Order: sequence, then C-alpha cells, then structure tokens
Amino acid sequence: MTFRAVLFDAGDTLIRLRAGSGALLRAAAGNLGVRVEPAAVAEVWRGVLAAAATPEELAKGRDLSAERHRQVWTDLYARSGADDLATGLSDALYELTVDPGSWEAFPDTAATLRGLRERGVPVGVVSDTGFDLRPVFDRLELSPWIDALVLSCEYGACKPEPRVFRDACAELGVEPTSTLMVGDNALTDGGATAAGLMVLLLPEPTATGPRGLRHVLSLVDAAAT
Repeated sequence: MTFRAVLFDAGDTLIRLRAGSGALLRAAAGNLGVRVEPAAVAEVWRGVLAAAATPEELAKGRDLSAERHRQVWTDLYARSGADDLATGLSDALYELTVDPGSWEAFPDTAATLRGLRERGVPVGVVSDTGFDLRPVFDRLELSPWIDALVLSCEYGACKPEPRVFRDACAELGVEPTSTLMVGDNALTDGGATAAGLMVLLLPEPTATGPRGLRHVLSLVDAAAT
C-alpha cells in the first residue's frame, strides 16, 4: 500500500509542554508570588498524570468545549493538591497550560512535516483538545506544513470515534485505507484502525531528544517502493 496522507495527534506526538509539567507548575506558583518545594510539586504532578489519561477522566468530556476543558482540568489539578500548595494555583496552572508560549515542538517535528511536504504527502492533525491549537502551531512555525486541523472542541467529537478520522481524511481528499495515523495513546489514537487507517503508536517521550518521528518518513518511503 502507499500512504497518501498522514494524520498526527498533537500533544506528546508533535508538541509538548515546555520544560516539563513540574516546571510549569512552579512557574504558575511564581506568578502568584509563591515558592513551592520541588518534592511537593512532583507529588502533585504525579497525581495529575496518574488520573489524566484514565477512561474515567476522559469520559468527562473535557475536550468538547473550552468551558468544559477549563472546569475538568482545574478540578483535576485541585484534586491532585495544587490548591493545597497555593490558593488559586489550579487556575494559574491552567492559564499557563493553554498559553502558546508554554509549548514546544519536538526536535524532529518540523523536519518530519517538511519531509512529508517534499514527498507530496498531505498532513492532518487530529487532536482531542479544549482550546485552539492554531496559535501554538503558528508560534512554533509549524502551520505551513499542516493541511488540515480537526480539533475536538470545534468538531464536537473525540477520538477514538471512527468518524473523526474519516472526516480528517475527507478534508485531505484521501481514503482512510491509504492514510497513516501517528499518535501515542492506544485508547484514543488507536481508534483509527476502526476507520480503516494504519496506526503508528509512539512510546512515551524521553525528557530530551527527538520523538522518533523519523520512522514516519521511513514508513512512507517503504510503502512507496
């Protein structure tokens, strides 16, 4: 088969929060004029990470609207102990989370997207998110390489619903069976298989270094031969 298009997840696939989430929490506390101990920050963030990707948390519909996104995430931050460290820290942390300046691209993101464009392979981003990622992609200078953007908060449905992937393919003008989906979450991104797409699931990202996106170009090239 030949891959005529590639879809990507956004968070922890193409982009991630800059300098680590613990650093973001400390920065949020600093914005409130509060200094927090690293051990306390680590404990709170472990609680956030332990709950964030569970089916129970995903079922709350946090990525279907901006209002719901704020409510669910600030509730999760508070339950994990953020407001015990500083009053209002959950809200301050959320503001940084949705700030385009808080995000960075992986070192191999731009080269991979550019490589796909050079091969004539269109790119779509399919993201479960409660806020607009366009300013993030603009700031990181990735927007010129993205041909279609399907955001759950605008679309009204989240992965792994098959129609999300099918409609992203339709926007690119390609069939699902000739499209590769690249992500990091088997529960959500893996749902693309039900829509007929091939799926590449990436392992958890390392603290530094490339994301492993070079494998995308290898797969596209191998399928073309």
